[in-house]
Amino acid sequence: MNSLWIADGHCDSLGDLTNGKRDLTGTADFGHWDLKKAKQASIGLQFFAAYIEEEYKPFLASQRGLQHLEQALRFIDENLDDVFLVRSKQDLDKLGLAKPIGLLINIEGGEILGESLFMLNLIYRLGVRSMGLTWNGRNAIADGVGESGSKGGLSRFGLKVIARMNDLGMVIDVSHLNEAGFWDVIYNTSSPIIASHSCAYGLCNHPRNLKDEQLRALADVKGLVGVNFCRDFLDVNGQGSIDDVVNHICYISEVAGVDTVAFGSDFDGIPAPPDGLEDAAQFPLLIDKLARAGFNNQEIEKICNGNFVRVLNNVLK
Repeated sequence: MNSLWIADGHCDSLGDLTNGKRDLTGTADFGHWDLKKAKQASIGLQFFAAYIEEEYKPFLASQRGLQHLEQALRFIDENLDDVFLVRSKQDLDKLGLAKPIGLLINIEGGEILGESLFMLNLIYRLGVRSMGLTWNGRNAIADGVGESGSKGGLSRFGLKVIARMNDLGMVIDVSHLNEAGFWDVIYNTSSPIIASHSCAYGLCNHPRNLKDEQLRALADVKGLVGVNFCRDFLDVNGQGSIDDVVNHICYISEVAGVDTVAFGSDFDGIPAPPDGLEDAAQFPLLIDKLARAGFNNQEIEKICNGNFVRVLNNVLK
């Protein structure tokens, strides 16, 4: 099974790079994800998240988002033998074993747009191909899951954002979006969408997790959920392990089909990784566990990379 390559729908390692904590090449002795660990795990595609921290919202969110983006592009320019920027569906042919890692930049938080669609056009020109509409709070697009009791879905501006993302060929990410907003996206998108780093509410009733009907709705629009490695999302007691990751993958496969599940580790964005998956280099252990859980080779390949490649083929221009 180690001959498979991995697509991971979310890591937050870019924040360490922007803040000057480490260079992400593998020289530091801390962190969940870096180039050295990614190569050990045969990661071929990494969604590289630019998380806009709360202290920058609302007035400095655009500036902070662009700062993260500039750092991501500089990182790619400085490591061209190891990584490349995924911009189009033609770039998907470059993904695989023993090849440079494809980095797909995801903006985690639509606050970068302010209330202006031209900012969406701008970040697209700069190479961004995915955006999480919200983080946990409220912005001009919609309410996040942290807006307790909110029934508010997408705003009129939010509807314009998803329509424009569909037109441009950008992947809409509904992780962190509240349930009303999730359904508004489902009913209005013309392209597959993803929940890049979420888990199954049926196994762990955390508000960031997706209910069965949401999982089936993702399947209906040919989208997917990347299973998050956050302990609190995996287990109600916050004691998540690699076996809990497998359990969530099995559950989502049973509820929505194996075409609807992938990996969304959230490495470097979670307080502590699950036991047995301490960093990105441990992905091969997860693949072995999936085989022992009864998934066949074709199903494992879909979970490892095929489902993400399918979605990107259907969305990117």
